[in-house]
Amino acid sequence: RSTDSDGIVQLFAVQDQFDTYDLSDNEIRKVDGFPHLPRLKCILLNNNRVVRFGNNLEEHLPHLETLILTNNNVQDLADLDVLHTVKTLTALCLLKNPVAANSSYRHYVINRLPQLRILDFRRIKDKEREEAQRLFGDSKASATSNTFEPGENLPTRALDQPQAPAPAPSVPAVPHKDVQAIRAAIAKASSLEEVQRLEALLKSGGVPGRGDERRKSSGQRSEVEEEEEMDTASNQYNGVS
Repeated sequence: RSTDSDGIVQLFAVQDQFDTYDLSDNEIRKVDGFPHLPRLKCILLNNNRVVRFGNNLEEHLPHLETLILTNNNVQDLADLDVLHTVKTLTALCLLKNPVAANSSYRHYVINRLPQLRILDFRRIKDKEREEAQRLFGDSKASATSNTFEPGENLPTRALDQPQAPAPAPSVPAVPHKDVQAIRAAIAKASSLEEVQRLEALLKSGGVPGRGDERRKSSGQRSEVEEEEEMDTASNQYNGVS
């Protein structure tokens, strides 16, 4: 009587000699760890302690057709989902497993493993397949329902069309008459000092001509006028006419 997966390990010694192997009456807990056995078509695993199955069994057992697991310990329906990839599997038996007591067991297995023809030594009927699909939906859709794909469930337009650029910050429009005043002041500037004064005025939000008129009407003098007056006073003090 072998323990755990020792029975499966023994298959490495016999290599690929037979199409049927009887691994019953052992302590095997997981159906996994097989060597590459392309001739193997049937495995008997009765009276073990199997609770789960390995992924991608078809890679090592490419022609497996029959899997008999009477009197084991498979508990949940979801534990059988990994057999979906074994497309060659046509006969499965899980009698005397806790999972077989589930009221949805037969229809669930028929739906998740559509490649099966015989379940628990009973041929699967077309009416059972129709009922299984009604209860659990399309097996192909459910097989990929837990797989995330980039862009999944996003609107097609959101994927195909580029996003609109963010609007540029609004800039207040400059009146046409102010534009003309600015151009005229630039054209009349005859020295670097005048250009610098004009630049400072524009940065402060003023407009040549318009700001001076407001200041004169309110009795205020512009910085330019004050500087010119100070230059005149200085020249008079120094005796310059």
